[in-house]
Amino acid sequence: MINLFNLVLTIDCRDVESIKSELVVYVSDQVAAIPTLKIHEFMLSTLDDAIIDKNTVISAIKEFLESIGESHNFAVISNNDVISIKSISGKIIERDSIHNSELATCNHCGYITNYDVDLQNHMKIHYL
Repeated sequence: MINLFNLVLTIDCRDVESIKSELVVYVSDQVAAIPTLKIHEFMLSTLDDAIIDKNTVISAIKEFLESIGESHNFAVISNNDVISIKSISGKIIERDSIHNSELATCNHCGYITNYDVDLQNHMKIHYL
């Protein structure tokens, strides 16, 4: 029997909705995981059903928040297989977000990019 604990992690982005697209790209790259976008969250999994290190995901989220100067306004909270990003002071990040329709996603592995050219180059690896 396969233990599903930590095979898929859910990251709740309700309090940081405007930066979710940038965050998912950064975090999935840092932990080498495949993201699946949802309305207010994203999920991370791997191709080989490897266990995703929750601490690495939390560190990547904190690094991203620090890189945009928001680490002191948000807490990263882990509860089983759900990681939530919560506003400490009620602050909302106001930023022009990249809409999901502007993201290009690989149908084979879930790779996400903002640019069609990058996706086309990426797709070539699936046909080597």
